[in-house]
Amino acid sequence: MSTGARPGRRFMVGRSEDATHPDTIRAAISEFIATAIFVFAAEGSVLSLARKHGLLGSPEVTVAMHAGKMYHDMSTPGGLVAVALAHALGLAVAVAVAVNISGGHVNPAVTFGALIGGRLSLIRAVFYWVAQLLGAVAATLLLRLATGGMRPPGFALASGVGDWHAVLLEAAMTFGLMYAYYATVIDPKRGPVGTIAPLAVGFLLGANVLAGGPFDGAGMNPARVFGPALVGWRWRHHWVYWLGPFLGAGVAGLVYEYLVIPSADAAPHAHGVHQPLAPEDY
Repeated sequence: MSTGARPGRRFMVGRSEDATHPDTIRAAISEFIATAIFVFAAEGSVLSLARKHGLLGSPEVTVAMHAGKMYHDMSTPGGLVAVALAHALGLAVAVAVAVNISGGHVNPAVTFGALIGGRLSLIRAVFYWVAQLLGAVAATLLLRLATGGMRPPGFALASGVGDWHAVLLEAAMTFGLMYAYYATVIDPKRGPVGTIAPLAVGFLLGANVLAGGPFDGAGMNPARVFGPALVGWRWRHHWVYWLGPFLGAGVAGLVYEYLVIPSADAAPHAHGVHQPLAPEDY
């Protein structure tokens, strides 16, 4: 399985011709479609539960739908589990359909972590970021159209959770997500474990939604938060869902690249039993 990653260990700006290279365009299109698939499933699960239980229109809807109260009976975790499962399966599929073309980032924070680790160029990263944000917006707009104008609730902090508490929580959850991505998609010694990379990343996302959902909605993905925020025009605490994930992913990229991967293994081996990284700059 090709990941589209190139050898790390150095920050790369890239060449000007990369901006118009067919591989760059194909990778950006892949990220756009994959992110749209994920956001449609993830945000759609929230809206469907809101419609089912008549939550829309209540003053508590913004916090309730993204703070572990996405179900009618507050004594059961059914809604939270349903949304976590939708996120997990949606991300697993999104990564699977894009991993051989763009690396299957589906997340600006993951792209940032790979950039910090030297696994793609800055020019390619900018294309990824634009594609991911546009994909999230497109998916949310499609949801609003398909649901008869339902306004996305956006993300919010639960009562008693401060901005910096949420930043720390987002950073911790995204650290784990980026670390799992590095271990199963980027690591040159990932071997057969690379075949389950989409499931590993998706399941961890779902687990983090169960853990962090009741506190801040468990964003872990600036594009996932940006789409509903723009379409629903809800910007309160929005910066939290950018700073936290970028910090967590950046630290995870540095830790895995420089502390876990031996320097001798940063570049592909000419011989050996481990699956090498693809030489293309994705």
